[in-house]
Amino acid sequence: MEPKKVAAAAGKNGDLVDDDQEKWVCDSSVDHKGRVPFRSSTGVWKASLFIIAIEFGERLSYFGIATSLILYLTKVIHQDLKTAAKSVNCWSGVTTLMPLLGGFIADAYLGRFWTVLVSSIVYLLGLGLLTMSWFVPSLRACHADMCLEPRKVHEVVFFLAIYLISIGTGGHKPSLESFGADQFDDDHAEERKKKMSFFNWWNSGLCSGLLLGVTVVVYVQEHVSWGAADVIITIVMAVSLLIFIIGRPFYRYRVPKGSPLTPMLQVLVAAIAKRNLRHPSDPDQLFEYPKVVAKGRLLCHTKNLEFLDKAAILEDYETPVDQQSPWRIANVTKVEEMKLVLNVIPVWLASLPFGISVAQSTTFFIKQAATMNREIGNGFLIPPASVFGLTAVGMIISVTFYEKILVPVLRRATGNERGIQILQRIGIGMLFSIATMVFAALVEKKRLGVVEENPTKGSLSMSVFWLAPQSIISGVADGFALVGLQEYFYDQVPDSMRSLGIAFYLSVIGAANFLSSFLITVVDHVTDKSGRSWFGKDMNSSRLDKFYWLLAALVAANLFVYVVVARRYSYKNVQRSVAVADCYQGDRSRSHV
Repeated sequence: MEPKKVAAAAGKNGDLVDDDQEKWVCDSSVDHKGRVPFRSSTGVWKASLFIIAIEFGERLSYFGIATSLILYLTKVIHQDLKTAAKSVNCWSGVTTLMPLLGGFIADAYLGRFWTVLVSSIVYLLGLGLLTMSWFVPSLRACHADMCLEPRKVHEVVFFLAIYLISIGTGGHKPSLESFGADQFDDDHAEERKKKMSFFNWWNSGLCSGLLLGVTVVVYVQEHVSWGAADVIITIVMAVSLLIFIIGRPFYRYRVPKGSPLTPMLQVLVAAIAKRNLRHPSDPDQLFEYPKVVAKGRLLCHTKNLEFLDKAAILEDYETPVDQQSPWRIANVTKVEEMKLVLNVIPVWLASLPFGISVAQSTTFFIKQAATMNREIGNGFLIPPASVFGLTAVGMIISVTFYEKILVPVLRRATGNERGIQILQRIGIGMLFSIATMVFAALVEKKRLGVVEENPTKGSLSMSVFWLAPQSIISGVADGFALVGLQEYFYDQVPDSMRSLGIAFYLSVIGAANFLSSFLITVVDHVTDKSGRSWFGKDMNSSRLDKFYWLLAALVAANLFVYVVVARRYSYKNVQRSVAVADCYQGDRSRSHV
């Protein structure tokens, strides 16, 4: 055939490919009827807005409970400060570790949509039980308005309710966020850029719900009753769930393909079985499926953890690969997926001290606010938990600044699609968290000085807005580090593990809450032996300023470790093609991200 005719035919086929790519979404997702989705009528913002709506409602409900929990435990359950802080950290830890189970179930069996639906129903049951514990006479803390010791049945029902909410959150959080990100096609350039914005706007919706939760809901708790606030958050969650269900025709769905852990175990077994084989000098000698038969995206070979490459060495050239045991041969993509999971472990560990500093904003920061002058205007009292709203404000400001100003400038300067690497964004957040702890220590030292000068009035002469700098800086830290961690754990795990990836992010905060409780116990024990514990019966007899300095030093020391880990990190390397896999059977050009 003449060159001009070949070029014309290639151009015609390319046009057909482009047309198909624009018309259909061929990234292994399906629509609500199990068909290949239309690009124009499914996914992207038209679908993700429904998903952000339920996140808004859930976060409003969650933070309406979480930020006031330490106050409820001390005022109604009558726990002392140390016990209440441990109870909050324990509940927060369980709430943020449960997603590991929920994410696994979503990826392996139920799928993300159904996991969100079922877990949201469990969440509503918990909220309903929480409401009943206040209004049903036999379940109330006391028959009178004030009592020194609550009835045991109220404690049992209350803790059962909040741990039901933990279980609901365990399925809801990892599945919903990954389900939202699934609405954007990674192989479509325009949608891929929108996906990078998704995590920023997701957190803006989250913070908006948080802001209403710690202002409106907390105000009702403070000035009406805990029960009235419970009714509000139950109704909001129910309405949010209804909105989520209405959006069903617009969603793109991923079909679960069984346990994502099995292929990784197969890679490990195959690598061990072939440990005595020589590693090939050329990576092209390792086995990989052709793109035309591959299911899903293929990953490029990387040079780290080369021992695992032996799982992809083909020994039997006579038997078709499909007929060989998956415990003896794995393709390069499976090997690289195993490497991805191993690579996230150091990042996960290096993020824990940052998580410990985050844990303080829902415990000691709020107790600090409760001891200070919260009056503004004509006698209006700001609820202590509403101080947490400043953290949400800081986060919204930082996310908006990052998305609208910083990213466009950095894209032009670096040529990087993201502006800066994900791990660099997280590191910037860690720097701000150090500043948070430093400001918190200085303000607490000032507050204790005021108490010492006037023990009768205490720190009531000191405005609660002294806590504004540490709260806003904490929000800025979250805008960089927490959003970065969400994007990192979604993007840098295997495609089949993305709900689990979000669960890994949440488990950073969960494990950090348990570590925070452990650290409080250790510091209490050590300082008590030296004469005076840093954690007294109340805020005025404690030395939280010293604890904050300890946390600042801990996060600063860990930042050096994190920088080493980040510099050695190898990012996920996906084979890109002009046409989306499975949509076009012709030749493809290949480039690496």
